[in-house]
Amino acid sequence: MKMDLSLILRALRPVQARLMARLKAKPADPAPFAIPDLRPGNAAEHLRIPVYTPPDLPDETQVLHDEGQFLARQDRWGDLAQRIRQTDQRRMKTADFIPLADLLLAGARRDVVAAAEHALADGVPEHDGALRSGIALLEEVHDEYPDDYAIALTVALSHIDVGRAWRGPGLPRDLPASHRRAFQAHFDRAATILDRFCGIELNSPALAAARCALLDGIRDPHLRVADDYEDLIDLDPTDQRHMRALGRHLLPSRFGSYDALELEARRTASRTQDIWGDAAYAWVYFDAITHDPEACARIDADFFADGLRDILRRRPDQANVNMLAAYCAVALGTAKDPASPRARISGCADWIIRDHLRELHPLIWAHAAQGFDTAPRARSLHRLADRGRDEALRVLTRLFADEIAKGHEVIFTPDGPRIHA
Repeated sequence: MKMDLSLILRALRPVQARLMARLKAKPADPAPFAIPDLRPGNAAEHLRIPVYTPPDLPDETQVLHDEGQFLARQDRWGDLAQRIRQTDQRRMKTADFIPLADLLLAGARRDVVAAAEHALADGVPEHDGALRSGIALLEEVHDEYPDDYAIALTVALSHIDVGRAWRGPGLPRDLPASHRRAFQAHFDRAATILDRFCGIELNSPALAAARCALLDGIRDPHLRVADDYEDLIDLDPTDQRHMRALGRHLLPSRFGSYDALELEARRTASRTQDIWGDAAYAWVYFDAITHDPEACARIDADFFADGLRDILRRRPDQANVNMLAAYCAVALGTAKDPASPRARISGCADWIIRDHLRELHPLIWAHAAQGFDTAPRARSLHRLADRGRDEALRVLTRLFADEIAKGHEVIFTPDGPRIHA
């Protein structure tokens, strides 16, 4: 069967036109790195730190995404399924620890999902062809490969994505009835597709992750959340994203409670001790405490700090150092009580920077200022990087305020920050 994407591509034409216009526009030359004046007395001129510039190479994430999209457009479903299974079962990841199978799956369903999202953004009614045709074509592919879990994942995840598009940023209970019915129908269909496959039996983290994604649309998810995430984390314990998602799902505003969050954070740390040490405790709470002040007030701050140390022992690369420093100094926000868990965790930025920081990654600091749980929102990466650099330098200026007040220079070297008169 040759997949006819004419309806889908027609719906995407306005989006493609905008993208082409952006690509044809000549980008501004990036400004050379300079320390801005951050406060009276030009205090920041006493700071010297190398700034990381990403290499001008094809983005690995985009390459894998494009591969999945290309194979789907060419109707090469057998080749696509083989690539997904291979990368999934071998736990193959990019340099940024993103599973290759996830990127291939995202690319394979992107045309269908983008067409549906675009149609819904324009207020197109449910019966519109752009909403139905793409999913219908994928269902036909599923009928041709009924026993292939990689194809099943592509179709089920498409239903989940389209269901989320119907839901929008709110919760299902807050939706208009027609949107709620559409959301539920897509999630129910995804569950029916996935019920024939077991991630544990097939050695598939991607299947287990899809099962966790279904929690948003099932009844009584609080009965499933801990067990489903335990399966996923046991299948791929090196991927911290699963632990972070577990923490978010266990908040009282979602499917859990503060007691359940603490219990699962400790259980996950115990189960992954040989891989992460105490780091899993910190990963499970990582996003939860930026979303929920009460969760932050209840956390074992010493255990969390031990977890941060174990993260850096196992992943000491500068991208990770910048992420943890920015998380503590920026994402958590200011604590009113200096003895509170929030203040004690924020204070970890001091030793992270002094003991581990060697270079600045501006985009990471900008992402921290936006909460770490969404893609950075900016039209220009240059402007976003400038904001992230300024945010980082403000933190460094505060941290080394005593040294700067004495007229010293703080120079970051491959061996750490050095103080020079």
